[in-house]
Amino acid sequence: MSQNIPDVKLGIIAVSRDCFVLSLSETRRKAVVSACTKKGVSIFEAKTTVENEKDAVKAVEEVTKAGCNALVVFLGNFGPETPETLIAQWFKGPVLYAAAAEDTGKDLINGRGDAYCGMLNCSYNLGLRKLKAVIPEYPVGDPKGIAAMIGDFVPVARALIGISRLKIITFGPRPQDFFACNAPIKGLYDIGVEIEENSELDLLVSFRNHKGDKRIDAVAKDMAKELGAGSQYPDLLPKLAQFELTLLDWAEAHKGARDYVAFADKCWPAFPSEFGFVPCYVNSRLASRGIPVSCEVDIYGALSEYIGACITGDAVTLLDINNSVPLDLYTSDIKPKYKKYTIQDVFMGFHCGNTPICKLKKEKNTALKFQLIQNRTLEGGKKPDFTRGTLEGDIAAGEITFYRLHGGPDGSLQAYIAQGEVLPVATRSFGGIGVFAIPEMGRFYRHVLIAKHYPHHGAVAFGKFGKALFTVFDYLGVPDIAYNQPKGTLYKTENPFA
Repeated sequence: MSQNIPDVKLGIIAVSRDCFVLSLSETRRKAVVSACTKKGVSIFEAKTTVENEKDAVKAVEEVTKAGCNALVVFLGNFGPETPETLIAQWFKGPVLYAAAAEDTGKDLINGRGDAYCGMLNCSYNLGLRKLKAVIPEYPVGDPKGIAAMIGDFVPVARALIGISRLKIITFGPRPQDFFACNAPIKGLYDIGVEIEENSELDLLVSFRNHKGDKRIDAVAKDMAKELGAGSQYPDLLPKLAQFELTLLDWAEAHKGARDYVAFADKCWPAFPSEFGFVPCYVNSRLASRGIPVSCEVDIYGALSEYIGACITGDAVTLLDINNSVPLDLYTSDIKPKYKKYTIQDVFMGFHCGNTPICKLKKEKNTALKFQLIQNRTLEGGKKPDFTRGTLEGDIAAGEITFYRLHGGPDGSLQAYIAQGEVLPVATRSFGGIGVFAIPEMGRFYRHVLIAKHYPHHGAVAFGKFGKALFTVFDYLGVPDIAYNQPKGTLYKTENPFA
């Protein structure tokens, strides 16, 4: 896993109401740990079972000393509501609460734990103390069920730890008229993200200072190897390598007290002529290593990408929700094979060339190319020179989650999540691009993206990760988490007579 994404070290603490048999909670805890081991989930088992506040202090010290950065508080029976919630207050990391189901109908006297009841008081006390915790959709289960909950918790914990230790480094300001990149800083501070804002000139000076760096040749060779037959501009690779090293060195020198970084960089209109290339391919390489570099100084786009990288442990990308699918293309290539999707359910997601090569189709047109739009405006449509540097190709087919955590103009946070797929349909276009299909996308587009004033950038995770994303956004206290409503369920702004 990338060094820019945290490793989750889980611990589990069992709690027990002092009027219940202590051994019941301990036996059930051991069974959960055993089920986790069988599932391949590593977890440290605290030997201190918590019945009172002193036990809670001791147990938190035990898991902290063991290096745990995420915690499961397990109600093996009813549980002591004050000590068990103080654990979340004292532990420095995300906490999951789960409760034991009863074991057997043959032992409901001494063997009954009432954790089903105890979870109610536990959640009530968490609320009284205004403590954040992850509580599964149905937080009561047998050992195998609890282990599944813990498995689901791992990517959530990874994202929450990463966010709490993240610094977003920007090089701006944003391009003219790109209000999509508006980023009220207060929302970042509210969720524990640090930010460092720099000038595009700072980046240029640092880039020039890396001229002649002895590491450039090795990075350029790695680029050539990655691109293979798509390495159309070998003369450009040393410049791109110089830029990659510039960003990586800046991250190391400027992350300060934080452990993880993401970038939000200005990439046009002045960038190409002054740096001598467009940065898209370098952005794609860093994204594949868990270091998102968002386009057009999109700070919340970079944050969204980073959250996705933590949850998936995989490369993510940032795309424009870009263009409709032409009717003739839909009729010939989509409708006959994918009857469940109407023409309003499909669209093309695009950006100039920042999607990692591992997420593009392996075919001839996947290559290092030039930015067509910038070439028209900056080089008059002539043979490309400083507008080279995009990584282009059709995005590989498969399941995706389109999502964004966004800061509104008033500083409040909002988010959306929509699961769908990239279809194996040729785009016949340029850039890093794909034909996306999301159920009821037309209504989602109108009554979430437009009605709630979202920008054109959305993050893409490759797979179905809506459940984990929703849990993360909910834990962060995002008050408005939208999703693509199924047919028949109206949005608040939707005209019922339409």
